[in-house]
Amino acid sequence: MEPRIDLPANGLGAKIGKRIYNVGVAIRQSPLPQPTQELVMLRASQINGCGHCVDFHAKEAAAAGETAVRLALVAAWRESTVFTEAERAALALAEEGTRLADAHTGVSDRTWDEVRRHYDDDQTVALVSLVALVNAANRLGVIVRNPGGSYEPGMFAGMAG
Repeated sequence: MEPRIDLPANGLGAKIGKRIYNVGVAIRQSPLPQPTQELVMLRASQINGCGHCVDFHAKEAAAAGETAVRLALVAAWRESTVFTEAERAALALAEEGTRLADAHTGVSDRTWDEVRRHYDDDQTVALVSLVALVNAANRLGVIVRNPGGSYEPGMFAGMAG
């Protein structure tokens, strides 16, 4: 499978990609726990079917110390015992925020209340922004058909600036 267009090789694509990456840096530097960030990005990417993003986030999470068991179970987190209540709230928000078109209510009050029970204002802002950002990245990847499988942890680290 070949991508339809190589966004980073295109001048405008590279410029946009750099800005998206830098928004991600701001979120990564937030007080939202890094393992939670990785799980949320992986779950949204699974739902959206972005092979490149699933590859990216699974490998980055593993490189950061996430266990194989938790990575394997993130797609079935509701039926798993390996996630904390706070992580479960974040995963619920990721799912509901990703499946906006599938739910007439968008993000439920129950999910929002659970998020607010576990996360302070800055963490909540980071979590909401992360869900929006990963969904945007997923759409870019799916639209241009970026395949998964070749990502190496840290390979985009030089994009900041």
